[in-house]
Amino acid sequence: MPSSFIAPQRVARRALRLSLMFVAAALAACAMPTHPDSAAPPSDPFNPAAVQLLDDTSWTLAAWKTADGRERDIATLGLDVRPTLVLSTASGQRRAQGFAGCNRFSGTYTLKEGLLAFGPLVATRMACGNAHDALERAYLDALTHAGKTGVQWRSPPQLQIVTADGATLTFQAAGR
Repeated sequence: MPSSFIAPQRVARRALRLSLMFVAAALAACAMPTHPDSAAPPSDPFNPAAVQLLDDTSWTLAAWKTADGRERDIATLGLDVRPTLVLSTASGQRRAQGFAGCNRFSGTYTLKEGLLAFGPLVATRMACGNAHDALERAYLDALTHAGKTGVQWRSPPQLQIVTADGATLTFQAAGR
């Protein structure tokens, strides 16, 4: 082969290598960056700004600790459905509704200065037995005596309502 033919091949190979390196560098630059806060611990759930985002959410009661730290056992009551809480603005005003362990309930709620507060709650009047009725009364009483509200939006989303006497109701986002 003549030397005049070999030189253009070398130039072509070198140009190909350079263009492949440029493509590899461009692809590496397009990789999804990791945000420096992605490994940060969860934010303070009692941040008032997080609580203000509770409109139009649905929650299921996951755990209930009494003021003295004991776990209130709601699973042994044999409920087909755990107590729920739905916060909606669909009617143009803030309305709370849900299932209290035996009956359905509804009423109004407010979000002010990081606190979820409930107005008077009304419930249907079906009798379900002493244990279910007692749970329902305690649940509705706890909602109407919320002293502190916390929300963790990071997965899995949780809502905590701490009552004035120190009991803590922990909810998980419904459907999770």
